[in-house]
Amino acid sequence: MRVPKSAHTDRPWRIHGIAPDFRVEDVWALPTPGGPDDLPLLVEWFAKDDGPNPFSGAARALFAVRRSLGKLFGWDKAGSGVGSRVPSLRTRLPEDLREGPRGPDLRSMPFTSVYLTGTEWTAESANRTVHTLMHIGWVPDGSGGHSGRMTVLVKPNGLIGKVYMAAVMPFRHLIVYPTLMRMIGREWRAGTPVRRVNVAAYEEPRSSR
Repeated sequence: MRVPKSAHTDRPWRIHGIAPDFRVEDVWALPTPGGPDDLPLLVEWFAKDDGPNPFSGAARALFAVRRSLGKLFGWDKAGSGVGSRVPSLRTRLPEDLREGPRGPDLRSMPFTSVYLTGTEWTAESANRTVHTLMHIGWVPDGSGGHSGRMTVLVKPNGLIGKVYMAAVMPFRHLIVYPTLMRMIGREWRAGTPVRRVNVAAYEEPRSSR
């Protein structure tokens, strides 16, 4: 379910001080009820080989069009991503986050992990149109439990980025994200996420820091 942007901006997330130049595009309440320490389970689901990837029906057709346009206009060509066109958000991290768990990279989508704490996880992706952050927060649900909240933050690349974001907005809101929410809810209820996850396993090797 889509929720007001204040559901993200009013909480004391670390991302606020790290990416103040990114705007909040969407905030979604995830259908993932759990306990106070279950964020790693949700992170594990996002990072697994076969999800999240809502390429079914209309969503698959939209992503096929997006890939074709990207190839035509060179949006996704080499040199347009994180570490080339834009520096990784990891270069902005304070020492405690830089030295702490980084989190897993996504296998089904081109997102690389930035940092992981007990209550929030951030991953990033970029091309010629936009630098995108996916922020997953773990919040009290008001009834004694907790659940996930997904926020998409963006930094468009000039006019082309602004036009692109405006063009894809209705498709994201009406097709892509609702499909993703249903998938997450269905798999979470079915117990797809691994129920024992060692957060330490997501720590970045010291040799690569």
